[in-house]
Amino acid sequence: MPIYEYRCEECNEHFQVFVRSPSQQVKLTCPKCESDRVKKVVSLLGVSAAASSSTSAASCAPGST
Repeated sequence: MPIYEYRCEECNEHFQVFVRSPSQQVKLTCPKCESDRVKKVVSLLGVSAAASSSTSAASCAPGST
């Protein structure tokens, strides 16, 4: 289940939304000010996790010690 990050353009609040299906149409509102002026932002956690996954996979490979 993907997690998307958003930022409110009214109050600058950052928040996350769990999405069951990428095709799911959900009207997003800011949990702090309830504005519908929200934008999806790039998650730095997702970038760093992808970058470190090759290192983690190598250490879990059969025969590695």
